[in-house]
Amino acid sequence: MRDKLEQLVDSVGSVLYGKDLIVRQALTCLLSGGHLLIEDLPGMGKTTLSHALAQVLGFDYQRVQFTSDMLPADILGASIFDSSKAAFEFHKGPVFTQLLLADEINRTTPKTQSALLEAMEERQVTIEGQTYQLPQPFFVIATQNPVSQYGTFPLPESQLDRFLMRIELGYPSPEAERELLIGGDVRSKIADLSACLSVNELTEIKNLCAQVKASGSLIDYLQRLVKYSRDSSEFEYGISPRGSLALLTASKTWAYLHGRDYVIPEDIQSLIGPVIGHRLRSAEDLSEHGGMALIWKLLNEVDVVG
Repeated sequence: MRDKLEQLVDSVGSVLYGKDLIVRQALTCLLSGGHLLIEDLPGMGKTTLSHALAQVLGFDYQRVQFTSDMLPADILGASIFDSSKAAFEFHKGPVFTQLLLADEINRTTPKTQSALLEAMEERQVTIEGQTYQLPQPFFVIATQNPVSQYGTFPLPESQLDRFLMRIELGYPSPEAERELLIGGDVRSKIADLSACLSVNELTEIKNLCAQVKASGSLIDYLQRLVKYSRDSSEFEYGISPRGSLALLTASKTWAYLHGRDYVIPEDIQSLIGPVIGHRLRSAEDLSEHGGMALIWKLLNEVDVVG
């Protein structure tokens, strides 16, 4: 199974040059049962990553461009009266897919944001008292522009917490950008990618990731990180139980991707930024989510061995 995962990473890397770490982080998020938030400038490859992942996973794929006038029904669907049947019929929205790219989620209003995030949490949609299950697997990749840009509605803490991981793609290296410039049309290359995993194989890998062991000393280290965040006056609030569980779950998946059936401290250190950074806020700066500075504080101040 690990060979197939490596094949998957290589396939996505053939269209998203020089971003193998990002691909592994996105795959970790999927295999851990969470959803992914990508925060970066426009044109950095967010759509390419999402479309390529859907292609190599064999997932149904939908992309929604969020705008300020979008309504919840534009995402979830709506009941429309059918005169031939003299009854209302539910027309499913784009959320009924296996991989949904919610592009520029912070350009729409909080009401529409909440509708999508509720569907992400519950894995179902309720319209006029009728509940509709979403496809399985169901994976959301949401993108947002930096909050300093014009026309954004920042996600509040409770909604940011719904995302297992938040990552940034960043600028490509000169070598990767040169490969992009001379490589031709990326869209046609994505269309040529073939599926590397079946749904059954994906489910099996998820189960194997969940079985990865975490020793007592590893849990002790994780709890010391959590305790420091809750006790230090530099943190407006500490890591929540949901956050600590998310970090452990993702670390198990990360360990599996690196050929181990046990978690080591380096797994936690590799993922604490993507998993915890968006869940923290500095007590000195309440206007911004300065989580990454706090992450460095945690890693520097908390000993691996208690």
